[in-house]
Amino acid sequence: MAGAGVKAAVEWLVSVAPDPDACRWEWERNPRGVALLPAGRRWDVLILPGELGYPTLDVLTRLIDRPGPVLSDFGDARMGFFVAPGTVARWVGTGVRGVGQGTWIVVPHPGRASNGGVRWLIPPDGSGNLTDATLLELAMHEAAAGRAESGRD
Repeated sequence: MAGAGVKAAVEWLVSVAPDPDACRWEWERNPRGVALLPAGRRWDVLILPGELGYPTLDVLTRLIDRPGPVLSDFGDARMGFFVAPGTVARWVGTGVRGVGQGTWIVVPHPGRASNGGVRWLIPPDGSGNLTDATLLELAMHEAAAGRAESGRD
């Protein structure tokens, strides 16, 4: 993603920050290139274990052209799917952590390469596009069924 796309993504992300200018400053000057942003305003994040997250993302990308933003953490142990605000309050699944209203998440700059920490697998495009939670749940079920069939469960 380049130019205007990165600028739009940055503006979309910092729009939830208590101080958007401080967030931009942190991204520009922090060698890790990350900022702490509140969830629950424009998005919630559902966090899946990596062994389920990657197959789920594979299923999603076969179903739709572009899922919403997706993060991966250190060592790919967990993946965060950006979903509509309020999703976490209604989520009833097990093994999935939620980051919603009243919580914060570490977010890397959308236009920079990973420094070995949290990174975007699918960066935000600035449009507000999020993954539909129902579609995510269906993709998780298909991914889990595929893992069970192949004996990796």
